[in-house]
Amino acid sequence: MVNIRKVNVPDVARLPAFCHATIAGEQVFVSGMLGALPGRLELVEGGTGAQTIQALRNTELILRACGCGLEQVAKVNVYLADMAAFGEMNDAYVSVFGGEPPARITVGCNGLALGAAVELDCIAFLR
Repeated sequence: MVNIRKVNVPDVARLPAFCHATIAGEQVFVSGMLGALPGRLELVEGGTGAQTIQALRNTELILRACGCGLEQVAKVNVYLADMAAFGEMNDAYVSVFGGEPPARITVGCNGLALGAAVELDCIAFLR
């Protein structure tokens, strides 16, 4: 039987309907993250790029609480409210992950929580 542990981080806002991450064995599943200000359900200003960076920073805090980091991310799913903002998201994404980012898919969608421009989730592995 796989041991499952749920993780929440006080400095990252969340709705009570989900936890920030679930650890199952050696895998870490991070829930959808918005570019929200620390501990608040309020989006950062600056549009898609700024929200992408903040969403990744929120993800990084959660991964650290789980015992790993961005270096252990194997796959990221990115959801964009406007695919015309792909370049802005991509530039911000690469500024955080660098030249060797993990596998990724980017999907356009019809709307995101709080009117966000971007949301992302990921799967990582413990060190």
